[in-house]
Amino acid sequence: MTEVNRKIHVIGINSYKFEDLSFKLQNLFLKTENIAVPNSYFEEIKSWIQNDLLKNKSFFSSESNKELVNWLRSQKTDVILISRGDPLWFGIGRILLENFLKDELSFYPSNTCIQLAFSKLKIPWQDTVNVSIHGRDSTKLVEALKTKPSSLSIITDSNNKSLEIIKENLSELNLIDFYDFWLCEEIGFDKEKIRKLNLKESLPSDISSLNIVVLTKTKKNHSNNNLPLFGISDHIFKTFDDRPSLFTKREVRVQILADLELPKNGVIWDIGAGCGSIGLEALKLSPNLDLFCIDKRIGSKALILENSKRLGVKPKFIFEEEIINTLNTRNLSSFEKPNRLVIGGCDKKTKIQIINKLSKDMRIGDIIVIPIINIQTIKELKEELEDKNFKTNLNLIQTYKSLSISEGIRLEPNNPVFLLKGKK
Repeated sequence: MTEVNRKIHVIGINSYKFEDLSFKLQNLFLKTENIAVPNSYFEEIKSWIQNDLLKNKSFFSSESNKELVNWLRSQKTDVILISRGDPLWFGIGRILLENFLKDELSFYPSNTCIQLAFSKLKIPWQDTVNVSIHGRDSTKLVEALKTKPSSLSIITDSNNKSLEIIKENLSELNLIDFYDFWLCEEIGFDKEKIRKLNLKESLPSDISSLNIVVLTKTKKNHSNNNLPLFGISDHIFKTFDDRPSLFTKREVRVQILADLELPKNGVIWDIGAGCGSIGLEALKLSPNLDLFCIDKRIGSKALILENSKRLGVKPKFIFEEEIINTLNTRNLSSFEKPNRLVIGGCDKKTKIQIINKLSKDMRIGDIIVIPIINIQTIKELKEELEDKNFKTNLNLIQTYKSLSISEGIRLEPNNPVFLLKGKK
């Protein structure tokens, strides 16, 4: 391999002041003739040559494109490329490594804008999810938002209406009230500004093109005063921190509640209840029902109790245990038998055991609803219900959400769910 005699020194900055560079980098700048600078702050860096010692400089205005790569290749002596923050963190570093040998490159990172923003906000950021939509679509952003991280940093792009897209994505995913929205402008520079925006209002008109966004989970107390009677938004429900999407989504939940044909009085069992979204909303719709919630996951009882407070309802029993344990070891004769039964979150064998155990005491007009994602189990479960004198029907629920992107909108599918209903 040919020995590399020159270097490309990639210097990250978070200040336009020459004196803020370390002495090592100041000396490197003094002795290097050819300097490439992003055109967005070309004039600020060029002003460093007001000192007589710096007047022998040749500056190249960079757009981080092929023209920059060609210019760097054409240089026979050492050059400096000015970058922001850490060049290897969503920066020019990746492009340089794709086009030059590692031996040609030296990186001198500064603090990232994200690191500085969190230091100003005085918020720990070790668990923060970092996303860039600079020169990219918002696919990664949507994927990150769906996991509902405690904090999310977003590198924006002034050329593709990034802030409007972030705002619209939050609204489309029902997360407007889930996060505080911090707009951080020119972080580390003289005109630095950090402000918390109310996304229910129009975005300010005086926003700097050098901005990033930090989303932090709100600390709001949830009130049940303004909840709709039917179709409660997903973000109202507290879920498992490590599996925030593990609950029945609104579009499927409303269909399950409709299929249950909720009576004014009676007993509903929600098996595999998770955070309790189905049973608790059923109880909100029909407050005189007695609700039994059963889920095996550790922490499910605390979740259901928290969500009960948010919806202003109260289940009769919550069991944090395997449903088979409930059926085999508890004295079921002391329990009220279900008039409505939802069976989710367990394998086919367990579902069949539940049907066998509980259906024999269900009366004419009582209903079982089973959400199914594994199509191979449908036939046997359907036959099991019909053997127990249930009239069955099967629905496929497939919905799409519109999500904003820089070019307009796209439709993103939710996972399809089969709903098997049996009515005795």
